[in-house]
This record gives sequence, C-alpha cells and structure tokens, in this order.
Amino acid sequence: MQGTVADAAWPAPAKLNLMLRVLGRRPDGYHRLQTVFQFIDRVDRLFFERRTDGLVRRVSHVPGVPPEADLVVRAAALLKQRTRCPLGADIRIHKHLPVGGGLGGGSSDAATTLVALNRLWGTGLSEGELIRLGLALGADVPVFVRGLAAWGEGVGEDLIPLELPESWYLVLIPPCHVSTAAVFSDPDLTRNSLPITITDFLAGDDRNDCVPVARGRYQPVAEALDWLAGVARARLTGTGGCVFAAFPAAAEARAAYQRAQPRFDCFIARGVNRSPLLERASS
Repeated sequence: MQGTVADAAWPAPAKLNLMLRVLGRRPDGYHRLQTVFQFIDRVDRLFFERRTDGLVRRVSHVPGVPPEADLVVRAAALLKQRTRCPLGADIRIHKHLPVGGGLGGGSSDAATTLVALNRLWGTGLSEGELIRLGLALGADVPVFVRGLAAWGEGVGEDLIPLELPESWYLVLIPPCHVSTAAVFSDPDLTRNSLPITITDFLAGDDRNDCVPVARGRYQPVAEALDWLAGVARARLTGTGGCVFAAFPAAAEARAAYQRAQPRFDCFIARGVNRSPLLERASS
C-alpha cells in the first residue's frame, strides 16, 4: 500500500510579523489587517511517504494537537478532495516551532504539506491554486505557500513581496499558549488603526496593535517583553506569545542570547526573505 518516499525533509519555516495593524472588523467576523511577514531559518521538518490506498495518516505525535485537528492532515485531505486524487500519505513531523507562539508553525506545516503532496501525488496545481486552497485553511497559509517576505493586507492574504534586511533575531518563547481567537475577540483590542504605507513601515512605523491585549491577558508575555526591552527593542510577533528583537550581526544576537537563556526558553535565527521551502520545491 506504500509507494514513493520523499526521502529528504521538507522544511516548514517560522515567520515573524514585523508590524501588525488592525484596521477594522469585516462582516464575516475576520479583521482587516496590515502586516509584514519575514521568514526565519528555524523550521519544522516534514517527511511524506505516498500510499496507494488513499489513507492520510499522521504517523508522529504532536503534543497538544490531535491528528483530526492538525492543519497538516486537513491540508492533505483538502488537496485530495479538490483534485480527486486517489492516493494517500503517511506524514511524519519533526516539530521545532512552538504551538501558540505566533510563529505560524501550524500554517507553515499546512503550506509545506500542500506543496509537497502536490509534487508527490502529481496533482499539478499551480501556485495560485495552492494559495487559494491554503486560504481555506488559515489566513497565514498563503504567505508560506508563496514563500517570499511580504507586505500583507486583507486578512493577511493580499501579498506584495518585500526585500527586507535579513537581520539576526533573538526570539523568546514565554511559557504560555496564546489564543489568536481570544486576542482578536478581546473588547480592548484596537480595531480602528489608520492604514499606513510600505514607505511608512520602512521609515520605522512598525507598531503591533495586539501588544496591549497580549500583555494584559498573558503575564509571561508581559514579563518577556519587559525583560527584552532592557536588552534591545522588544517586539511581539502576531498575537504572540513569542517576542523578539533584531540585531545587525550574529555576535550581538548571541550575546543577548547568553543573557536571556538562564531565564527564558529562547533561540537565535536569521531572517530570510526567500523561504527554504522554495529551494526544496525546486530541487
């Protein structure tokens, strides 16, 4: 029942939101956003083995995420349904990205699944078709499918590629799971920010409207932001809970990491404007 194995890992990179503004709420309940996405070189790794019996199985354990709720399984099922593909897959995930951290790990895993199985199953969908499938799974999936650092609008799916400084980042992982739905439903969330331009962002307007709510609801996030502010300019990615600071050189990021490590779960990563998924897909 088993067939071709994608013998090399497929990367699913994390992202940082370098800015996030909430412009208003749409009639469907989603929020109109402006944001900037940049990938970092810290990744989950996914392995796929084609099955001829049509079954899709996640064959690795992901703490706190049952298979039926996993975006990876849902992405594979959606691709099968839309293309009427008779094949299946065993999917193994090596998780390195925290769940509920604002790094987009679940969305990235889903995007990698769409791209990898489109290749492994020979379903032949274009990038645009995969992006439309991804949007049905989550607003962050399209940027991971496209694989380029981008300015995002709409719910985050209207993308304009950007060339950004590929800084070094120190990322702190507070010991809490931040609910995106809870942050966006909080009555204290700012929902009427005025739109800005890409030029405004590049000139330094990089506010994240979710910071006050994340600070108020999650004490570990507030503590991480406060600590990091004593080292560098502290920022929140997405709705959190990961917080980060940018450094121009690896040595500076390593020095900050040495200070942070005794107190926080943390890591250093390099910002990248082109996702490693694109390199894997073209190999």
